[in-house]
Amino acid sequence: MKISAQEEYGLRCLVQLARAEGDSESLTLAQIAEREGLSVANAGKLMWILSKAGLVSAQRGTKGGYSLARPASDIRLNEVIRILDEDTVDGFCKTHAGVLDACIHTSDCGVRAVIVGLHEVVQNALSEITLAQLVGTEENVDARLHQIVKRQSHLRPMSSAN
Repeated sequence: MKISAQEEYGLRCLVQLARAEGDSESLTLAQIAEREGLSVANAGKLMWILSKAGLVSAQRGTKGGYSLARPASDIRLNEVIRILDEDTVDGFCKTHAGVLDACIHTSDCGVRAVIVGLHEVVQNALSEITLAQLVGTEENVDARLHQIVKRQSHLRPMSSAN
C-alpha cells in the first residue's frame, strides 16, 4: 500500500492538533504549517478537506485557530485515510494503464481479489488505531501496530491451494 503525500501530511497535521488538544489550545494555520514543514497554502488545503469532513473545526478571530472537532481518542486512522485518500481501492480495475480503456478481466480475476484483500487487512488494522495513540512515542506506536498485526495474522490463517 502506498501512502500519498496528502494522506501523510493530513495525518501529521491531525497529530499536531491532537497534541494541542492535550493542552486545550488551538493552532493557527501558520503554526500547523511551520510544525510540519509545509507551505501555508498546502496546510490550508489539508485543513479545508479535514474541516469539510468534520474532523477539524475552525474558529476565526484573534483567539481563533484549528482544533479537532472530536476527541482524538474517537478518531480512527481508517476514517482519516478514507477522507484523504485520492486513489481508493474502488477505482482498482476501473482505470487501466494498458492499451485498452478498461481492464479485460471483468470476472474471475485473482489479482483483484489479492488487492481488495490487502486493502481490507490494512483498513482493519487502521480501524484499531486512534489519533490519540499516535501522540505517544514512536516506540509505543510501533509496539501497538505490531500487536494489531500479530492479532490479525492469528485471525486470518492463509489457506493453501494445492
